[in-house]
Amino acid sequence: MKENYCLQAALVCLSMLYHSQALALERRNHLRPPFHGHHEKGKEGQVLQRSKRGWVWNQFFVIEEYTGPDPVLVGRLHSDIDSGDGNIKYILSGEGAGTIFVIDDKSGNIHATKTLDREERAQYTLMAQAVDRDTNRPLEPPSEFIVKVQDINDNPPEFLHETYHANVPERSNVGTSVIQVTASDADDPTYGNSAKLVYSILEGQPYFSVEAQTGIIRTALPNMDREAKEEYHVVIQAKDMGGHMGGLSGTTKVTITLTDVNDNPPKFPQSVYQMSISEAAVPGEEVGRVKAKDPDIGENGLVTYNIVDGDGAELFEITTDYETQEGVVKLKKPVDFETKRAYSLKVEAANVHIDPKFISNGPFKDTVTVKIAVEDADEPPMFLAPSYIHEVQENAAAGTVVGRVHAKDPDAANSPIRYSIDRHTDLDRFFTINPEDGFIKTTKPLDREETAWLNISVFAAEIHNRHQEAKVPVAIRILDVNDNAPKFADHYEGFICESDQTKPLSNQPIVTVSADDQDDTANGPRFIFSLPPEIIHNPNFTVRDNRDNTAGVYARRGGFSRQKQDFYLLPIVISDGGIPPMSSTNTLTIKVCGCDVNGALLSCNAEAYILNAGLSTGALIAILACIVILLVIVVLFVTLRRQKKEPLIVFEEEDVRENIITYDDEGGGEEDTEAFDIATLQNPDGINGFIPRKDIKPEYQYMPRPGLRPAPNSVDVDDFINTRIQEADNDPTAPPYDSIQIYGYEGRGSVAGSLSSLESATTDSDLDYDYLQNWGPRFKKLADLYGSKDTFDDDS
Repeated sequence: MKENYCLQAALVCLSMLYHSQALALERRNHLRPPFHGHHEKGKEGQVLQRSKRGWVWNQFFVIEEYTGPDPVLVGRLHSDIDSGDGNIKYILSGEGAGTIFVIDDKSGNIHATKTLDREERAQYTLMAQAVDRDTNRPLEPPSEFIVKVQDINDNPPEFLHETYHANVPERSNVGTSVIQVTASDADDPTYGNSAKLVYSILEGQPYFSVEAQTGIIRTALPNMDREAKEEYHVVIQAKDMGGHMGGLSGTTKVTITLTDVNDNPPKFPQSVYQMSISEAAVPGEEVGRVKAKDPDIGENGLVTYNIVDGDGAELFEITTDYETQEGVVKLKKPVDFETKRAYSLKVEAANVHIDPKFISNGPFKDTVTVKIAVEDADEPPMFLAPSYIHEVQENAAAGTVVGRVHAKDPDAANSPIRYSIDRHTDLDRFFTINPEDGFIKTTKPLDREETAWLNISVFAAEIHNRHQEAKVPVAIRILDVNDNAPKFADHYEGFICESDQTKPLSNQPIVTVSADDQDDTANGPRFIFSLPPEIIHNPNFTVRDNRDNTAGVYARRGGFSRQKQDFYLLPIVISDGGIPPMSSTNTLTIKVCGCDVNGALLSCNAEAYILNAGLSTGALIAILACIVILLVIVVLFVTLRRQKKEPLIVFEEEDVRENIITYDDEGGGEEDTEAFDIATLQNPDGINGFIPRKDIKPEYQYMPRPGLRPAPNSVDVDDFINTRIQEADNDPTAPPYDSIQIYGYEGRGSVAGSLSSLESATTDSDLDYDYLQNWGPRFKKLADLYGSKDTFDDDS
């Protein structure tokens, strides 16, 4: 810092000296005495005189960051016409005039009153003028000049970033470019060396270097190993003044990371791995894991595992767990402790991605020996066969031996075995098994025609450990015996046309029949058809065996008539080819039918002849129609009889009221309730409190009297209107009709109850109305009325 202050002071002195010399030179070269010009001839011989300015200057300089006690002298303005008597006043205007720059109006000296910074503003443009002090009359034309701020080295270099991050592959060659850092200086690059920068490395040697002019960082050592050191911290300095003493400097930090390359092969940490597996393990079960270490990372550290040799290569397999980079040894096939108790594997670990640049560091793989011991386990019994097929004849007696299953304990202990049948597969319990020797027997006769095959499952379990059991399927075939006689394959029915005796017989069969047998084919066809021995010489029909399991039925005669016999029953004996053979007698129905001349059937009903002797079809239809009409008449009569009008209201003992009957009609007394509907008296709430008006229109038509109608041509309006009013009053058929207004309901919720005389007139109860005397003046009339009645009754 002291060096910087000394340097600045020296620069200020040099600047002041420079300015004083420049001012003297400027005054000597540019400030001239007034020159009154020369004469020129103008128009009409007029002589024009041009005056020349008496003072001229170029530009002034002022050093930045001046911190002296007095204002710094920038320069002096002086006119040749200034004789020093004080009559001339100098005026300064423009940028910063009066604030930054001030002028002595007598001497013309210009001073800077504030510290200037070139980085904020490099120059100022001002205007100077000399005027008469008394009249302010310009004595010289205004002149413009520039004040430039001269730069000093007051800004240190600054990097674009405070910190940088860069990557470079490990084992890179010397001089490999890593990153370029750049700094900038706010000083004037055109003046001196204030902005000339030089880069150097302060920290990070001897691993890295930096180019002084460009700021490019390069590797300085070969074979830098990421596995040894991955990250480096480098400090770079930028210094101005070309790096010379007294220059300002700035620094930045660069973090350089070595990226990985595949320069390390995988290595197993041990030469032998010991593992074990139970003989009860199933294929796919994990045996153990091995892992080869590779210091590389990412894809450079990926390792794959393979079995390359060993006596267990067919029984075991290895896969790669890429998340943990481990080799997983798994069981490929079941192992048996009693057969072999140990296996050996040779496992190889190799890199997936190999960099050709470092192939000389290889080979990039390693091998290890894996020894696997087989552990003994309590295994379930094993059947000698994976499945069994046995046969038994149908209808065999209960207890017949079907076959045997056999299992043994594979363990060295050779535990005894106990057998049982899975009853879920033998719900009908057709079979039983001997638990000791495994013999399967029937429990009931079997029918092949119901089920030809039966499938069951048999368990074999160790006696001392019931949880150790095995299961085997057993298929049992039911052998057929000839226990079913053949019968017609379908419901057959024959038809023969009635004819006379002279008509020749047809060679075509009446019907062809076949048979069906539920037994197996060995005990079924060939079928033999014949007539029973007792009717072997049947005069009407015969049976011919076609020797293809079918037979034809033929007529032996003609002249069949429906009037004599409309159908025939023909028994047919069917025998099968089983040993011993089975036979059955089946009955065939042969109907006698009417046919046309071509032999086509018309009708096979015998009733056709009976109907001809009686009524025809049309007559029967007519009789049925008459019966239907009579039934309809009876139904209508009964319906009309039931349409008798019923009373509109039913009186009860506790609901006795008077009936209001329409006038113009003689009523039948209190019991006549058919004249109008008083249902609203019983349930006034059923119509939401609204008591309707019921208009009753008379049932007969009123004929007006001729004498009341005025003449058509009458002009007496009063007579006409009175006549119309009289007609309307006397006409019961004209509205408004007589109306029934209902007053039987007096509300609800009264503590005194109903005061209606309708009910009290017909009741036999003797009520006490003395309490009416206490109800006040409003009920005095009622109290006197009912009180007098009671008194009258007592007197009588």
